[in-house]
Amino acid sequence: MVNRLFLPVLVLSIFLIGCNSEDRVGNTKELAQEMKTMQIKRVTNTQLIATLDEWGKQMTAVAQKSLEKELNQSPDQAFTICADLEKVPLIAALNREYSVQIELVGPADITNPKLSQKERELLDAYLYNAENNLPQSDNVQKLNDTLLVYNAPVAATSPICKSCFENQKVPFAVWRVLFDKKAVIKKLDAKKLNK
Repeated sequence: MVNRLFLPVLVLSIFLIGCNSEDRVGNTKELAQEMKTMQIKRVTNTQLIATLDEWGKQMTAVAQKSLEKELNQSPDQAFTICADLEKVPLIAALNREYSVQIELVGPADITNPKLSQKERELLDAYLYNAENNLPQSDNVQKLNDTLLVYNAPVAATSPICKSCFENQKVPFAVWRVLFDKKAVIKKLDAKKLNK
């Protein structure tokens, strides 16, 4: 008798748990959001460049301030800090949050084979401007179908030029922020969803 009653109660309990509308609604929202992330997003080149320019300016301002603070606190560790900017907590956080790679490049990087030809030429132009006291400006360059780079020259008076790149005739350093196009589009879409 107990077994006869137990089986229908068990089946009914499983049915009711499976029909929990709260879970279904939650799963539906998650499913809709997942489907939305899989949709093809349309971001124009102009929107992309404008976004990277804005983000690059903000990131390099934070990176510059953070690195200068670290260099002031630990001047004897300058070479080690400059060689691995991940040791600066705010720069490491920006790299993770935006899926970017923030670096400092200097005169020696004009011949660095790890940089694209376009980047080396741009760096050479920055150095020429620095040597001739010409105005410098930041810019965004498309490297290929998936990578873009934001460059911003460091002011010659900044301690970064002297601490990170010693023995230069002309104080010179450039911020390099490497962006992955997919990560940028995903981040833009996430910001739209959160609004």
